Amino acid sequence: MDTALDTEALRARLVAPNGPYAALDVVESTPSTNADLAAAPGAADRTVLIALEQTAGQGRRGRTWSSPRGGLYVSVLFRSADVPPSRLPWLNLIAGLALVRVAQSVGVEASLKWPNDLLLGPDAGKGAGILSEITADGSVVVGIGLNVAELPSDVQPAPGGLAPTSLEDAGAADLDREELAFRLLVELAGLEGVWRKNGGDAEESGVLEEYQEHSATIGQRVRVELSGGVELEGVAQRIEPDGTLTVRGTDGVDHGVSAGDVVHLRRA
Repeated sequence: MDTALDTEALRARLVAPNGPYAALDVVESTPSTNADLAAAPGAADRTVLIALEQTAGQGRRGRTWSSPRGGLYVSVLFRSADVPPSRLPWLNLIAGLALVRVAQSVGVEASLKWPNDLLLGPDAGKGAGILSEITADGSVVVGIGLNVAELPSDVQPAPGGLAPTSLEDAGAADLDREELAFRLLVELAGLEGVWRKNGGDAEESGVLEEYQEHSATIGQRVRVELSGGVELEGVAQRIEPDGTLTVRGTDGVDHGVSAGDVVHLRRA
C-alpha cells in the first residue's frame, strides 16, 4: 500500500490546461476536507482537496465519518452557475456514479444505496460515503470518503447496521491511491460536465438512467428514518428526475423522500 500521493504528478494530469480542474492540493491530515474547502475564500470552480487522513470527518446529520489512514478523502468545490439550485442535489448522486465506475475498474462489484453510500462486494458492505454541502455563496462542496486499504477491526458499522468494507477487503486488483484518485476525479469531472452542459437535467445528461442501473435501493423493502423521529416503511420504487426517492408505503401511497437515512430490509 502506498503511503503518499505525488501532488505535482496529480496536478500535471488533472489541472488545467492538461485536465478539467482549476486547482488541486494534497495534505497528509486535516480535520475535514469539506470544511477546509467551504472556508477557502474565493476558491475557483473545480478546486480539489485530497487528504490521506481526516481527524474530524463529517457524515450526514452531523455524524462523524471514520477516516483512518489507508483511505482516500476527496472534496471538490463546484460553482455550477448554469444549473438551477433545485438540481444541485444531483451532485451527490453523480459522485456515487463516479465511485461505482472506479470500483468496477479495479474488479470490485459495486452498487449505490440512496442517497450517499457506495456498496462493495457480494455482501454489499459500505465502502464509501458522500457528503455534499451548499456554501453561503451558493457553491457546492462534494466530499467523498473511500475506504481503500483493509479496515481496522474497530471501525463501527454505518447507521442501520451496514457493515463497513474497503476496496482491499472486496478483492480490488489495484490499490494505488494515486491512480484511484486520478480515476475518481476524471470520472467525476466527466459526469458533472455533461450534467452541467444539460443545465443539470438528469434525464438529458443520462445520469438518471445510469444511477437507476446501479441502484441497490430500487425494489428493496426499506425503512426511511426521517427528521423528527418519523419513519416511513415501504418499497423503494424509483429515483425521480429531481433526485428524490419514491417509496410506496404500507398505506399503498407513493411518498417522495428528499432526505433521510435509508435502511434496506429485504428485496420485495
